[in-house]
Amino acid sequence: TGFLHLGGLRTALYNYIFAKKHRGTFILRVEDTDQNRVVPGAAEGIEDMLDWAGIPPDESPGRGGPAGPYVQSLRLELYGQASAALLASGAAYRCFCSPQRLELLRRDALRSQQTPRYDNRCRHLTPTEVAQKLSQGLDCVIRFRLEKGVEPFQDLVYGWNKHEVAEVEGDPVILKGDGFPTYHLANVVDDYYMGITHVLRGTEWLASTSKHLLLYKAFGWDPPQFGHLPLLLNKDGGKLSKRQGDIFLERFARDGVLPEALLDIVTNCGSGFTEKQMGRTLKELISQFEVGRITTHSALLDLDALPEFNRVHLSRHIENQGLRQKLVRELQGLVELVYGDQQVDPDVLENEYVERVLLLRKGHISFLKNLVSSDYSYLWVRPSVSRQQLQTISAEADEIGQLVIGLITRQAAAFTVEELNKGLRDLQKQTRDTKYSSMMQLLRLVLSGRQHGPSVAEMMVTLGAEEVCGRIHRALSS
Repeated sequence: TGFLHLGGLRTALYNYIFAKKHRGTFILRVEDTDQNRVVPGAAEGIEDMLDWAGIPPDESPGRGGPAGPYVQSLRLELYGQASAALLASGAAYRCFCSPQRLELLRRDALRSQQTPRYDNRCRHLTPTEVAQKLSQGLDCVIRFRLEKGVEPFQDLVYGWNKHEVAEVEGDPVILKGDGFPTYHLANVVDDYYMGITHVLRGTEWLASTSKHLLLYKAFGWDPPQFGHLPLLLNKDGGKLSKRQGDIFLERFARDGVLPEALLDIVTNCGSGFTEKQMGRTLKELISQFEVGRITTHSALLDLDALPEFNRVHLSRHIENQGLRQKLVRELQGLVELVYGDQQVDPDVLENEYVERVLLLRKGHISFLKNLVSSDYSYLWVRPSVSRQQLQTISAEADEIGQLVIGLITRQAAAFTVEELNKGLRDLQKQTRDTKYSSMMQLLRLVLSGRQHGPSVAEMMVTLGAEEVCGRIHRALSS
């Protein structure tokens, strides 16, 4: 019914980690039985985003597997057989109540400030009455008989639990008039036939679990073990907002967030791990995970911290030779996209240059796209600066240019920010009237055409000795 958001990612991630921790199988099943709410492309989008996040399912609609099909709308025959078995055993019955009658029941309940519930009217129909209504061609659904006296179950997170569903709910519909099952029947049937041993799902399903266990009992099947994950909330305790798509994974992927950073932040704000620290890899998350460590407290997600999480993981990518080459290609694409119409010099798209930029900016940037912001435009577009502009800052522009070229030539072997800062301080003392701040202003203009950005020494190191000398020559000869 929608695309993958952070809450869904967190649930999928915990299931993935649990499966991998215990050498199990992580299964993605598409629940599309509410056909009115199906969003075209959402199912494919969910699988794509799990692949992007680095937690691909072992079995899924896209990958297939021994327990398929993995799309519930392709399993209708199975649900029909299951509901027929419940009808035969008396655990379910046909309900002929019209939508109008059900709406009246709902309104009456709300008017008297009660929770709407079905009154189980059709539960008491005799076989003769059922046959008569069927012969008249009346529409019907199949409902499951809720029994009182549910048995407690041990939740992997919440411990011993039970909900006397028959006391607060009417008998639930398990098969609709169109032949499609509801969540309750479809999930129970699929979990059984797919051999599911463990289910980690959102805490909103905790109250329904007793109902599901009654279904397992009616079928004579052993249920899987359930664990219900506490809510994922904003840092202020409010619900994550789906407005403007700001929690959907597509948005994070489009904005250049690394999947490792998302996995790290959604586990860091929750529980289930031996320790909390920024920068954990998926392998570390798997090794540290213990389902018994998950607490019942809501997980408060502070997305303001995401840039810092991304900075840490981006630095790790830059340090890794293989991952760095991928970043080089991505950055080349971004440069062409952002600066392509400004006649970017081919030299600045050379692999070696782009790689040096990444290595030197490691730890300074949170996102790859930061490197194509206006502050870093000097890396990709040579500034157009005239000698006349430089002389308005200092009459000694020519002398300063020659001194800096000499410094760079001498320091080629030790071309570091620290050495350059020291060297530039010494150079300023060789000028007649130019203050250090004016000299920095002049060099910043030569190198970037801008008044703001990284320090002059950082610019020089990133651009490289040859490029710095070239820009000074060009400016002084124009």
